[in-house]
Amino acid sequence: MYWVKDLKFDANGLVAAVVQDWRTSEVLMLAFMSAESIEKTLETGRMHYWSRSRKKLWLKGETSGHIQSVKSVAVDCDADALLFRVEQVGGACHEGYRSCFFRQVEGDGLKVVGEKVFEPEAVYSTRKG
Repeated sequence: MYWVKDLKFDANGLVAAVVQDWRTSEVLMLAFMSAESIEKTLETGRMHYWSRSRKKLWLKGETSGHIQSVKSVAVDCDADALLFRVEQVGGACHEGYRSCFFRQVEGDGLKVVGEKVFEPEAVYSTRKG
């Protein structure tokens, strides 16, 4: 994993990670990763991220069971963003949608166009706030 050290991390030690469905190319989410979360992801084959709000490493699906298994990784030309193609189990969005990009701009507003695949209250009822 020698290439991780060559990434251009921001001032907070993070790089953007775009996450796509490996079969359909649908963009599922955008998250941030630290060097540690990248290495953990590559070691386990499961997506790990850095939570900017909680300021800690997290495994996608650790609460919901909606895991992401890595199929491929690409680095952009500036070495400051990553593209992960994953197999998504369940929804990627904590609001219950398959993709975090479930709203589309229409005129002055937003229209829900995504597929809701679970009810967050049911999945996260045991999550500690």
